[in-house]
Amino acid sequence: MSRDPLVVGNVVGDILDPFIKSATLRVLYSNRELTNGSELKPSQVANEPRIEIAGRDMRTLYTLVMVDPDSPSPSNPTKREYLQWLVTDIPESTNASFGNEIVSYESPKPTAGIHRFVFVLFRQSVQQTIYAPGWRQNFNTRDFSALYNLGPPVAAVFFNCQRENGCGGRRYIR
Repeated sequence: MSRDPLVVGNVVGDILDPFIKSATLRVLYSNRELTNGSELKPSQVANEPRIEIAGRDMRTLYTLVMVDPDSPSPSNPTKREYLQWLVTDIPESTNASFGNEIVSYESPKPTAGIHRFVFVLFRQSVQQTIYAPGWRQNFNTRDFSALYNLGPPVAAVFFNCQRENGCGGRRYIR
């Protein structure tokens, strides 16, 4: 059995192929660092997070993709993967505000069920023009990586989110 939360949470499988983590990605919402599988409410993720990439070489650039593979609902993810955010050319040792925002951050607002929101980091081999897709729904991280020759991810982290008054379990009516 794998203990990797990305495998347990089906992030590897649904969105990504297995990969070797080779970069340190920190995602902070209101100075709270994200850990894989943490539960956050929409109000806690309304504003774009601070994205930090550890390292020393500012010439090394990264692309960050944020997707919701459970849109519009985990039981019927017809819009998988919904693109929440896309930032390219983020220099190592800095944060996403130094990058080039291709698709603006959209606050997670799940309406049904518990959604996974996944941040995927790619190391760029070159600085290149990356175009915004025509729409956010049915984005495909694997196809995107192949199209721009980004190779496998170097880091990924995800959180779970449901609507503000979601109860977490199933409700039984007596």
